[in-house]
Amino acid sequence: MTAPAPVNPADYPFLSGCFAPIDSECDRRDLEVVAGEIPLELNGTYMRNGGNPRFTPLGGFVYPFEGDAMVHAVHLADGTASYRNRFIRTPALELEEKAGHAIWASLMSGYQPDPEVVGPDLAYRPKDLPSINIVRHNGRIIALAEQSRSYRITEDLRTLEAETLGGAFPMGFCAHPKVDPQTGEMVVFQYALWAPFLQWAVVDRDGRVVSGPNPVEGVDAAHMVHDFVITATKIVLVIAPAVFELERLLRGEGSPLDWRPDQGTRIAVIDRAGVEPTRWYRTDPFWTWHFGNGFDDGDDVVFDGVRWDHLGIDLAGDNGANAGDYTRFRLRPRTTDVQTQTVVDRQMEFPRIDDRRIGQRHSQVAVGTRIRQDIPVGQFDALMALDPDSGATALFDAGDLCVGEPCFAGDHLLTFAIDRTTYDSYLLILSAADVAAGPVAQIAIGSRVPLGLHGAWLPD
Repeated sequence: MTAPAPVNPADYPFLSGCFAPIDSECDRRDLEVVAGEIPLELNGTYMRNGGNPRFTPLGGFVYPFEGDAMVHAVHLADGTASYRNRFIRTPALELEEKAGHAIWASLMSGYQPDPEVVGPDLAYRPKDLPSINIVRHNGRIIALAEQSRSYRITEDLRTLEAETLGGAFPMGFCAHPKVDPQTGEMVVFQYALWAPFLQWAVVDRDGRVVSGPNPVEGVDAAHMVHDFVITATKIVLVIAPAVFELERLLRGEGSPLDWRPDQGTRIAVIDRAGVEPTRWYRTDPFWTWHFGNGFDDGDDVVFDGVRWDHLGIDLAGDNGANAGDYTRFRLRPRTTDVQTQTVVDRQMEFPRIDDRRIGQRHSQVAVGTRIRQDIPVGQFDALMALDPDSGATALFDAGDLCVGEPCFAGDHLLTFAIDRTTYDSYLLILSAADVAAGPVAQIAIGSRVPLGLHGAWLPD
């Protein structure tokens, strides 16, 4: 099979404008604070990941899953800021850099390079794309992938090696692991295109897999599952009717992902201790990219996130929707019904809580949202804090700035922002207690930081 032709980036909204990739890596010290002051109590590094194709993609581009991983990092110390960005140097990326062009093509094309092109170790396999998220656990910083291997990196963004959790997940695990602040455990899952289709595992605070991988019984097809929830005692996996057609994927014949609303959405509630049987719930079809959090409320399990009434992505590249509303879900132990309540009815995405509250009752969620309906797809021009109990909100209008995912850093929120008119980029620092007041500090990066995906605050 011949490699497909390069795309025209101008034809792809997630390859142009505020999303346009960059090909440079740099280090900058003593960044200019153009407004406000950096809080002295913030000492650590904010890392944000995202897909950034090193070369023009071949045969298409599927946001948010494709593009080489590039991590952008701002280190804050004693009221000063420095910046660094680096590609995650996977074996595939290094081969492409030697060639001077892309070798792997879009997953939509069905093309995989053969041994004559990339050698036997990398032939006929997808490219590792650890471009979705960042997590730190047991002192290890991991750049996370959706459906390929994640990679360990250092604080100064050097690439170390693929992270397989001691060989338990040789082909990778999820992009949104949950680190329980009470126990130090990290809970992960993996969905696959073949049986077992869905598995979960628990990694203890010392980095050892102490439970699993455990297959989720009752899942008999390949479903896409991007995020999940933990409570102090449970794992919650929401299985929407987004089903992979493997043969279509291998042939490169359109989107391999089917939305089958007649199947409804199922929810598995799994005992983290592995003692109680899995409880199953079924409800009307919905999709969730990202959850805020979950917690135990007596015998009930409560969780919340951004609810879509459709898939919200077409793997053929037509991602025309922008986001759903914020919804709270309640699951009772002696019924299979799902109770839902719309908390805030407006377009939003990228919900985050203070990670120190993961698995416990929470009172604040920060999200990206939009005020101006004429801005391009996938962009947000405002940050919002919401109370998932009362529905109360506080909104910061970012004006010409496109903002990314808000990330809690102690009592503050951090996000990269890019000016839609000049493409100047900034780090914004806001008080989590007063989001509507806007940034307490705005730091000029000095070079363009494209819109990306998820990140983490790593305190010193």
